[in-house]
Amino acid sequence: MRHWPAWALSIAATAAAADAPPPQEHPVLAEIAGAVSAAQLQASVQALVGFGTRHTASDPKPAARGIGAARRWAQQRFAAIAADCGGCLSVVTPAQTVTGARLPVPTDIVDVVAVQRGSGQPERVVLITGHIDSRVSDVANATADAPGADDDASGVAAVLEAARVLSRYRFAATIVYGVLSGEEQGLYGGKLLAQYARDQGWQVEADLNNDIVGASRGGNGVVDNTRVRLFSEATRPDETAAEARRRRFEGGELDGPSRNLARYAKRIAEAALPNWRVDLVYRVDRFGRGGDHEAFNELGMPALRFTEGAEDYRHQHQDLRRADGADYGDTIDHLDFDYLARVTASNAVTLAALAWAPAPPAQLEIAGAVTPDTVLKWKAAGEGVAGYRVYWRDTAEPAWSHARWVGKVAEARLAGLAIDDFSFGVAAVSADGFESPVEFPGPVGAFTRVPPVPDAGASK
Repeated sequence: MRHWPAWALSIAATAAAADAPPPQEHPVLAEIAGAVSAAQLQASVQALVGFGTRHTASDPKPAARGIGAARRWAQQRFAAIAADCGGCLSVVTPAQTVTGARLPVPTDIVDVVAVQRGSGQPERVVLITGHIDSRVSDVANATADAPGADDDASGVAAVLEAARVLSRYRFAATIVYGVLSGEEQGLYGGKLLAQYARDQGWQVEADLNNDIVGASRGGNGVVDNTRVRLFSEATRPDETAAEARRRRFEGGELDGPSRNLARYAKRIAEAALPNWRVDLVYRVDRFGRGGDHEAFNELGMPALRFTEGAEDYRHQHQDLRRADGADYGDTIDHLDFDYLARVTASNAVTLAALAWAPAPPAQLEIAGAVTPDTVLKWKAAGEGVAGYRVYWRDTAEPAWSHARWVGKVAEARLAGLAIDDFSFGVAAVSADGFESPVEFPGPVGAFTRVPPVPDAGASK
């Protein structure tokens, strides 16, 4: 980390000297983390495993087996949580009928979604998701037992437990809890919910997708129970050619909104949970694999995937059997519920911090070419913003390493910090000190999609 001379740390704002910043310590986040129950998570996984199979194409009519029974159970769990919080959750079930390479017969895809509407800025939405469907070795086998304990009853349990804990609090932004179907057949549930979010006009600032998050023993036998991996895309897939050219010259390959959301989740979770690491992985997902967060990414929405630190592939997508001295199949005895509780807590504190924080700055731009200073400008503060914090780092550093509070202004000049040498960003801060993710300047970093920059030579 570079050490800065005193002259390089002065920041001049366009307004008078900034007021004192709000507090940065938030004991309530540790309280939320401590409220997550390993026993509740285990009960949820046990119930889901008890449905025998949750294959997307399994018969949806039986009361105690198959995808339909599992979805109805999830809906009942949300209803019970809503009753406990005085009706703070409303449940919707977006659905569509699909066919595809893995679903040759028309099949109903149904998501079970609980909405905890925000009290201040309900149009702003953060989500947590996991998929309820399961499979065995043959992805078309809809009748064999497919317990799907880790993939992905663990993720659904995390969604339900986050709803149980966070429903006790009230937030400015809306939190959405999504139990998705059809992941194993083509990520259909994620596509369905992402499109539903767009159709509803939700301003999605984050989707935290949890898929395979409940086991701590890897395929090599080593227990890895102090870290979780967090996958994030680099840049927007809907980036125009003109925006890509701008990024090539100005930087930002490591600063798309999903990447800065991942940095945020790491900082929040590691501060709230002792002896815990959120390891950032700079790719959308594991090699040759996929997850429901990708549908949100494709629509330009920030989205991440949580996955356990060490996977054992013998316990994923496998028929139940014993071969070569090893057990195959995704059964509940391979899960570590204390570990799953820590992953769930990481999600819960991140959702809470996001929902209590203001939206990231809008229309953030940067200037300073051929000058000794850097100037950042953004749209004037809106509802719930007490002020802003400016961040910077060496361009090769992985995390934001320096910050300055500048108050409730719309412009900040960083005297003596050359624009050529650093990456810069700005976060919005509430009166209680909850802070948005850092936003990188220009379209590459925007959490709210700005109108695309027209290609050179395009007709007007």
